[in-house]
Amino acid sequence: MFSFFKQKPAKPEAVAAPDAQRAEQPDAPGQPAAEPVVSQDVATVAQPQDKPKLSWAERLKAGLAKTRDALGKNLAGLFGGGQIDEALYEELETVLITADMGMDATTHLLKAVRDRVSLRGLKDATQLKSALKESLVELIAPLEAPLELGGARPFILMVAGVNGAGKTTSIGKLAKYFQSQGKSVLLAAGDTFRAAAREQLVVWGERNGVQVIAQESGDAAAVAFDAVNAAKARGVDVIIVDTAGRLPTQLHLMEEIKKVKRVVQKADADGPHEVLLVLDANNGQNALNQVKAFDDALGLTGLVLTKLDGTAKGGVIAAIAKQRPVPVRFVGVGEGIDDLRPFRAQDYVEALFE
Repeated sequence: MFSFFKQKPAKPEAVAAPDAQRAEQPDAPGQPAAEPVVSQDVATVAQPQDKPKLSWAERLKAGLAKTRDALGKNLAGLFGGGQIDEALYEELETVLITADMGMDATTHLLKAVRDRVSLRGLKDATQLKSALKESLVELIAPLEAPLELGGARPFILMVAGVNGAGKTTSIGKLAKYFQSQGKSVLLAAGDTFRAAAREQLVVWGERNGVQVIAQESGDAAAVAFDAVNAAKARGVDVIIVDTAGRLPTQLHLMEEIKKVKRVVQKADADGPHEVLLVLDANNGQNALNQVKAFDDALGLTGLVLTKLDGTAKGGVIAAIAKQRPVPVRFVGVGEGIDDLRPFRAQDYVEALFE
């Protein structure tokens, strides 16, 4: 998957995990923060990235091809001509639901389209496309809220998500994104339940030349606690805390991720400054259920929507906007390190229909 990076033959070492009890208590006054485990020889491992040949708008358009094709095949007949009547609205309703926009968002969009048609006196079906595009932009525009680091240092970003959503890969891309803004970054490998996730994060750290705290085993909250203290001691700008993937129905595991947040707050009274949920766009309406569950548990401040290039269900953003309008900070349309960018409502809709 990551063939464009040079692999490092030696595995990075890990340190013994601090115990959970220590993580629940702040360090004693004057006690130095834990030293981070730095990926070995990161300067020689990180490789320059080739500049993408396509612009972001072009990549977003290509990434939404499956959703656009699914919509286009159904909308072509609707926008092809004829009169705007109730039968046309019924067909449009079916198309929107099929695109996984959900009943609430579909109902909202239909009303907005009807209002525009009535206000402008539109008669021909060919005029319906612009009304639909404008209505969709209006619906999802509130989700457009780029992540701002503010004055916090370190800025503590906690990342959650179910296994397979692309959480760890997104963290690597986020690290690169912040580095491109001139920020220093530290990663905390808090997914202690899955060794592969820890190793994957260490590899991303090596590729980006980023400090990584990783352990063979231990309590995720303890990893987060030591990582925050290490970031403070070293004057790091951004710390990204990975957490173990879990299904929102696994209530006992959801309690553990709540503990991670509590411990971060003990290490830094203002943290975490951002709680991101990584979503796989392929999950459609199930992604909306994940937003609700994790928001109730953690108080989400933003979303990362990945794998838009592999699904015909990109309309789920409309469902999120209507039922649980958590800001979409970033969208991803590929596996490249630059294929994660801030969400722009107008760009998204244009890519969806053009």
